Amino acid sequence: MFIQTQKTPNPNSLKFLPGKRVSNDGPYEFLNANQTQIPLLKNILSINGVTGIFLSEDFLSINKIQGEKWENIKHIVISHLNEFYDEGNEFIINKKSELDNSNDYGEIENKIIKILETKIRPAVARDGGDITFKEFNDGKVTVILKGSCSGCPSSTLTLKQGVQNLLCHYIPEVKEVLAV
Repeated sequence: MFIQTQKTPNPNSLKFLPGKRVSNDGPYEFLNANQTQIPLLKNILSINGVTGIFLSEDFLSINKIQGEKWENIKHIVISHLNEFYDEGNEFIINKKSELDNSNDYGEIENKIIKILETKIRPAVARDGGDITFKEFNDGKVTVILKGSCSGCPSSTLTLKQGVQNLLCHYIPEVKEVLAV
């Protein structure tokens, strides 16, 4: 199995493309080994310098501490992934989602979520990250950045010039976008 890697805008994050499904239950982020019982993820999170893993449908992004070299991490991650898929596993995360909670939101929140899901999230995923809606209050949209976007030097620029401009264009009630 040949696992490809791609650089992301965040120099401390690398995108791994195994050529197979990674999650069939939406995106997940793990920042320490205590958050998961999945041996593969525990092994990757135990690699010296690794600070987090973000899993999407067909890729995972690994974050590392600044100063650690990718050469010290990359081949170990690829080895763990090859072993995992060679054992016949089809997914790293194999769950079926619970009911969608979008009906709990109002009209504006549902519009925001739809734009995030259809226009913004695919672009963010290409860079190895994810963006999810947290809340809308007094004209301010709060989002959560995960994966390569978390801690990325260009994420503030992307958030203000990309996400905020797009949401303000489509939804006049939106005045500002903030990340947590």
